[in-house]
Formats: sequence, C-alpha cells, structure tokens
Amino acid sequence: MTATTRVVVATGNAGKLAELRELLADTGMELVAQTELGIDEVEETGASFVENALIKARHASRQSGLPALADDSGLLVTALAGAPGLHSARYAGVGAGATANIEKLLAALAQRPDAGRDACFYACLVLLRHADDPLPVIAEGLWRGSILESPLGAGGFGYDPVFLDPGQGLSAAQMAPALKSRISHRARAVTELRRRLSDPQTPPLG
Repeated sequence: MTATTRVVVATGNAGKLAELRELLADTGMELVAQTELGIDEVEETGASFVENALIKARHASRQSGLPALADDSGLLVTALAGAPGLHSARYAGVGAGATANIEKLLAALAQRPDAGRDACFYACLVLLRHADDPLPVIAEGLWRGSILESPLGAGGFGYDPVFLDPGQGLSAAQMAPALKSRISHRARAVTELRRRLSDPQTPPLG
C-alpha cells in the first residue's frame, strides 16, 4: 500500500468517518466520505452486519472506481433478543435521530424491569481493493457493556450516552476520544484490520 492510496468510505455518518480517520491515520490510506464524491447510500438488504458492509463497500467502490472501506455496526441488547441490532441506526424509524432511538430503547427496557441490561456494540469493517474484489478484508470488533437507565455524557454519537463500559465506569459519551479510540468496538475492528493488512499473505491494497 502506497502512502497516497485514496479510499472511499461508504458512510455519510460524520462521527464514524472521524473515528476511522483517527484510527487509520498512519496507515497511508486517505479516507474520503462517499458523500464528498456525490455517492448516495445503498439499500442495506443483508441479513447480517457482514453482508451489509459488503453491500455498502461494493456500491461505493463501483460508483467511485476507488478501493472502498465500509463499516456496519450496531448495538445488541440481550434482553431484547439482540435488538436494535441491524436496525440500530433506524430503530425509531427511518430518519430518526439518536435521541429518538435512545428513547425507544430505554422504553423497551423499562417494560422488562426484571431483565438484565447486558449489551454489546459490534462493528464489522470490510475493505475492498475494487468493486468485484473476491478476497475482501473483513475485520470484526466487539465491545461488551450494559445499558444505563438514562443518558450520561455529551460526547460520542448514537447510543454512546446510554452504553456503560463496566471496566471504566463511564458511558461511551463520557469518555475522552483517546480512550474510546483504544477500547471501542470500532477500535478493535480496526486493530484486526491493521493486523490483516500487515500480513504478507494479504494482497496489497494498491
């Protein structure tokens, strides 16, 4: 991989893009959001995070002609049978914001007062060299915690204000960015991605 490899990121989420740029700053990849290239989002029709990440990466690569990086991630709550899961970003409806999604989540758990509040954030990263790449680099990360009864903290994005890391005793929204960048699900997926890219048996990106 050269120091000037341009990679399109299949997201319009500014928070995700900022995290990925920070986590991959020294890899030689110049990350550009698909929205900056006029690429619209594609319908996520997969039955898993991996499938959706592949769909997004192939779409972005095909439209841009560039290597593509896609992230598909979500929050899985044990007491809710894994919900919000694949629908995390639109849990309260298409176009709903983080506040509405959090309110629906807390309301769902309030109806199950005796259930546990265990949860995990999951992230899948897919890196394609081109749209028809038969050997995508796939990396996953898991961050275990629990759901708070009310939001805490003003940082992060998405469900961060209600996700408690038991080891830190902080919500993801209370953490300094540097700390979150070390322990989050996306950080763990990036660590695995970097390991895969450094493996001499992995075909080079560019």
